Amino acid sequence: MERRFLNARSPLRLLEKGLHGGLGAGNLGVVIAGHGVGKTSFLVGVAVDELLREGRVLHVSCSHPVNHVRAHYDTVYDELAQSKHLEDLGVIHGEIDRHRSIRVYPPNTLTPAKLRDAVKLAREADTAPSLIVLEGLDLAQLTRADVEEEIWLEATSDKERAVAVPAGVRPFEDLISVILALEPGEEVVKLRTIKDHANPDVSDLHVSLDPRTLLLVRS
Repeated sequence: MERRFLNARSPLRLLEKGLHGGLGAGNLGVVIAGHGVGKTSFLVGVAVDELLREGRVLHVSCSHPVNHVRAHYDTVYDELAQSKHLEDLGVIHGEIDRHRSIRVYPPNTLTPAKLRDAVKLAREADTAPSLIVLEGLDLAQLTRADVEEEIWLEATSDKERAVAVPAGVRPFEDLISVILALEPGEEVVKLRTIKDHANPDVSDLHVSLDPRTLLLVRS
């Protein structure tokens, strides 16, 4: 399959449609799930989609070392490329690696100042991010001024199914544009919208996470 067809048929296009255009620059999106449900796989899936559309990604983590983050990207990309018979997969893989920056910090040490420094370094390396993925940043530290790019981060729910916004996220809901929940099913992990910008009615996303392949899929 050619890259442009892969992009056009990506489950992320359904996600964008369900979110009335997607997250967008200057907005913060949060994916909520219990431990081990697939938050990192969702974030990497969003990031790989952005990279396949020739965007630039900065992945910042306090949860995993660099080799773990890189291996997760390789797994998702290889599974996607092989399952869709992507042409020039080796060339595209190299391009993805060049357009993605990974920064890791010890647990509970990531601050907005360090995030700004990471963005500055990416810009100096000619990889100014169009998308930022965050693992391990305390929402209490963020302000509206810190959200310039499109930013996705994860939050852990104490319950397997996040029926509503978790108590730990609720105080910062005004800062967050989109909130999604990952809900384990029999075969796939379903994505459900809790908040979609200022839209009072949320739509079904028809997107799930396949825990066997770690890919986002249409459902």
